[in-house]
Amino acid sequence: MNAGEITIDFAPEQDLFIAAARRGGRSTVRIDGVSTLGHLVEALGVPLTEVGALLVDGRAVIPAHVPIAGQAISVLAVTRPQRRAEPLRFLLDIHLGTLARRLRLLGIDAAYENPDIGDAALATRSATERRVLLSRDRGLLRRREIFAGAYVYSHRPDDQLDDVLSRFAPRLAPWTRCTACNGALRAADKESMRGQLPGSTEQTYDTFAQCVECGQAYWKGAHHARLDEIVANAEAKFGA
Repeated sequence: MNAGEITIDFAPEQDLFIAAARRGGRSTVRIDGVSTLGHLVEALGVPLTEVGALLVDGRAVIPAHVPIAGQAISVLAVTRPQRRAEPLRFLLDIHLGTLARRLRLLGIDAAYENPDIGDAALATRSATERRVLLSRDRGLLRRREIFAGAYVYSHRPDDQLDDVLSRFAPRLAPWTRCTACNGALRAADKESMRGQLPGSTEQTYDTFAQCVECGQAYWKGAHHARLDEIVANAEAKFGA
């Protein structure tokens, strides 16, 4: 069905998702008089998780709006920081394991599914636990049942972390979560750790922490300098 045409322009931040011919200005799109604006935007490639607002002739509308011929549509980018009501909790897909561990290092609640449980189960967990789903899979982010979602724009873990922290501005509480399972950490004395530590660790170190969920032990070992650097960079950029 041809119900006429509308004009539509996307924010530069959304160029990644759309065809080159629609970038950098307004383009014409045919409509059927039935499909919603949200459906149209996603059909053109942009997940609604990456839309800050939809304007029709300068007026904000909801994704359920059905456009009519002659309307001018503007698809705005997400405003950063994108504040959400606390508690802010994340769910990451199988491809974002390093990002999950870094978020946990900063004390951010970051559930991670490994092995892959499939898109349907991820979406259901997002909805059930009210977690923001982080993914580089546009199709997954278009699933209607997710609670909320966000596209992770980079392949590089450093940039991924900056992306999530700048977008959501979560409260940072470094060294309070287990990077292995996302559980809470508690201080542990050397006596309580006897028999649980590898090699000469028990003789070399005096300060420990332990996960209350999985029992994983933590101490300031050789890898700690790199973790300190990640924490320091995050606090310097986003700690406020």
